[in-house]
Amino acid sequence: MRGPSGERALVEARPAEEENAEGKGTKVRALLRHRLGDDIYMSWFKALEFDSFDGKTVKVSVPVVFLRKWIQSHYMDELLKCCKTEFKTAQHVEVSVRQPGAGASRNLGPLATEPAKQAREAAGEPRAAGISEPARMPVIRPVAGRTSVDGFEGSPLDPHHTFENFVVGASNRMAHAGAIQVAETVLTDSPAFNPLYLYSSVGLGKTHLLQAIAWEVKRRAQNAQVLYLTAERFRYQFVEALRAQDPLSFKEKFRSINMLLIDDLEFMQGEKTEQEFDHIINALLDGGRQVVVASARHPAQIERLNERMRSRLQRGLVAEIGSFDHELRHRVLDQRLAEKQAADPSFELSREVIEILASRLTESGRELEGAINRLFLTWQHMRAPITPDIAETVVRDLFQGVEPRRIKIEDILRIISRHFGVSKGDLLSQRRHRSVVWPRQIGMYLAKQLTHRSLPEIGRRFGNRDHTTVLHAIRKIEGVIAGDASLRDEIDELKKLISH
Repeated sequence: MRGPSGERALVEARPAEEENAEGKGTKVRALLRHRLGDDIYMSWFKALEFDSFDGKTVKVSVPVVFLRKWIQSHYMDELLKCCKTEFKTAQHVEVSVRQPGAGASRNLGPLATEPAKQAREAAGEPRAAGISEPARMPVIRPVAGRTSVDGFEGSPLDPHHTFENFVVGASNRMAHAGAIQVAETVLTDSPAFNPLYLYSSVGLGKTHLLQAIAWEVKRRAQNAQVLYLTAERFRYQFVEALRAQDPLSFKEKFRSINMLLIDDLEFMQGEKTEQEFDHIINALLDGGRQVVVASARHPAQIERLNERMRSRLQRGLVAEIGSFDHELRHRVLDQRLAEKQAADPSFELSREVIEILASRLTESGRELEGAINRLFLTWQHMRAPITPDIAETVVRDLFQGVEPRRIKIEDILRIISRHFGVSKGDLLSQRRHRSVVWPRQIGMYLAKQLTHRSLPEIGRRFGNRDHTTVLHAIRKIEGVIAGDASLRDEIDELKKLISH
């Protein structure tokens, strides 16, 4: 039977246990950072806290559900491996979502609690000049496709750039998930990533996601103040304020917003403009307001950013949107086709036409959308089926690189045979040894990338194989390429050999 003294001993032991867990956890976090790199660590583990260890299970916590799900889905093995270096008998790691406010001042940076901010100010840390705490939350007013905050017009918002119209795939899944999380939590007691930084090449969806966040927050709370600006628009507004000799009015326009979304950060040019941008972003983050930034480059690659701003932009979530793989291009085309069919149900494109577009238009989502728009307009004038030949003629100028008609499957078989040291007969045979299957799959993938041949025709030219075998080979190579830089380089080299 446990007496009062025993109960008191247990109560007193618990804080020591938690303190010990957090002490070892600090070393585990350092190991995670070393193994996974700064980007992954800062995105997923910076807010991780070690709560307790019972001899078997290490209990850790994060501030939001999304973080818990992502860690559980992607990093549990690595997390357990790192935990075992400090918690020697650990067999499991249990990730939970801690209560709002718990540990906020320790690891969440921009998500620090109000008392922590007051303590910094009491210690003499200066508040960023020009922006005070939000005093009111007037309703956002749509103005000809723009967001307007107290008469300050933002950049145009495309009504089609919503989460519903965004097609998710392997290359953009993390960016999409982060954007959803920000939109859902920005006005709650447990906001997600601040700032959220998205980067990608042109036409892969970063602007779409930025505007989708704006639309979603407006849908959820009409009294939320959301301001979307391109870097060029920001610069224009600031220069106009300087010309009017009224820079304070420019600062004042950001005073009461809940969220600022900045697009095309790489175009934020001009010494005074860059300084003002730094002041405003720092003030918003210090005040707990949400910042979302999109750019063509990672923060570390934007030379004009000072070190402090570069560091602040990487404190939340930095997510890259990669190139579309074959499957995602198919899905984007299907989505854009469905949108046109909603306006005119009689518009149709065959799967062969969709396959030609998905295989040949590999640069961006804008190319894919532009191709569908052209074919829709062509169909409206012709009122006749869009054949593969018509489709290729209409969008020919969108095709990038070497003209595929100049490359024959015979050329691909010859280069593959020479590169891998496998005879053409083996490539066309029924042999299933990996030394033959792998070159054959790469050959099929290249045939789809570099020629206009359909899947059934490629199958016939590779030993009378079914089109499903060809499709499996294409998806297999695309899947491996996504995570293997050396294979990407090898494929690029093979393309050069085949094209010359």
